[in-house]
Amino acid sequence: MNQILLLTSVFAQTPVADTVTTVVETTASVAAPASQIGFMLALLGAAVAALLAGIGSAIGINYPARAADGVLSESPEKFGSLFLLVALPGTQGFYGFVGAFLILGKLAKVTTMEQGLSLLIASIPVAVAGLVSAIYQGKTCAAGVQLVAKRADQAMKGVINAALIETYAVLGLLVSFFLINAVKL
Repeated sequence: MNQILLLTSVFAQTPVADTVTTVVETTASVAAPASQIGFMLALLGAAVAALLAGIGSAIGINYPARAADGVLSESPEKFGSLFLLVALPGTQGFYGFVGAFLILGKLAKVTTMEQGLSLLIASIPVAVAGLVSAIYQGKTCAAGVQLVAKRADQAMKGVINAALIETYAVLGLLVSFFLINAVKL
């Protein structure tokens, strides 16, 4: 109702050319929130990608790091064999960062809510795959640390087992990469 009163007062007080300009400006200001929502959704997608994968990596690194500390307290010379097992669950955090970076690179071109929502949805594979695989990879790496504690020459077997889980984090990143690039901006 207020819009009708606004339009009638605009029509009554201004010439036609000014009225058209005012209506166009009013329409543009009303349309701006949709593009702002799209921008915020895309920004949320970047945050989700980095945050969930980063949380997974932090939790995942926790398992082998605690186990390695116990082994290193008695055998500090095994640090080199244990380092890769401790660091491996951290790679998912990097994958989430890459996904976030890809979305941030497209942020300036987001003009509709649908585009922002599409980028948010595109962030989900790398975010969820990173979160879940990092945690399970951490548990597998902790078992690899126990293997190194008893047989240091078998360290690569623990790394290979953990690398199998890494495959799914990489697949999550690839799916997000293809989805992000499929969004029409």
